[in-house]
Amino acid sequence: MAFTHRIGAHTSTAGALENAAIFAHAAGANTAQIFSGSPRTWRNPMPAAAAITKLREARERLDVNPLVIHANYLINLASIDPANRPKSIGAFRGELERAIAIGAEYLVLHPGSYKDQTVETALDRFAEGLVEASQGIESRKLTVLLENTAGAGSALGSRFEELAAMRERAAGKLGYGLGFCIDTCHTLAAGIGFTSPEGMKGLVSSLDAILGLNNIPVIHMNDSKAACGSHLDRHEHIGEGHIGLETFGRILNHPRLESKCFILETPVDEDGDFERNVAALRNLCKKSRTGA
Repeated sequence: MAFTHRIGAHTSTAGALENAAIFAHAAGANTAQIFSGSPRTWRNPMPAAAAITKLREARERLDVNPLVIHANYLINLASIDPANRPKSIGAFRGELERAIAIGAEYLVLHPGSYKDQTVETALDRFAEGLVEASQGIESRKLTVLLENTAGAGSALGSRFEELAAMRERAAGKLGYGLGFCIDTCHTLAAGIGFTSPEGMKGLVSSLDAILGLNNIPVIHMNDSKAACGSHLDRHEHIGEGHIGLETFGRILNHPRLESKCFILETPVDEDGDFERNVAALRNLCKKSRTGA
């Protein structure tokens, strides 16, 4: 049987932009996530046209699709800080411009923080910042994905209802698609138990009812070093944390999830970890749908 799942990982572009596809393919992956620039710098340059062409050619040759970009960690579109807010809006606009130029299908964005304001006010500020950053930008190919969080401190997005509210507030005001990315580690840390068959059924039902499964094209596949409800964002190798191999198997083989793009953000502690985690997910795809 042909391997039909799309499994990949956050991949380095060290040396050349095209290396993202080359490294992913060499590790047994057929999709990839990258940063379009430094994740901790406000301003990043546009990649050279020749580099973008080589990446596109490598993706086509090696069938590394779709391509996901993860936005800068500094961006907080919900911020009301007079220094941080304009920097966040400018940085996200740069992410949009680079993602479109590179030809990425998805751009993952963290919802930000509601520090010094109420959650409801922060949801409004986020939507306003998203719209402001996106003025004049149009793309039929790119979809921005709001990622759920572990809920530490004043982080927005640990509740699916908050993600849905952000999308609703920005609806009809953007020139590109807006959906969601669900992170398994963040979901568990936020207090959503899904490691039993019943828990998985409840999670899928909640995602569909609140966000719509059709609006979730990407799932970040990360085991969790911390327990359910810890609110700690600590990623672990597949099968070595509180989620476990059996649960990842249920996700990969669930009839309503198996067509998603599965991206690993697991640690790279030593040589071979990248390949080992990709192989762990691929091996689980071969198992039955028991408990799905």
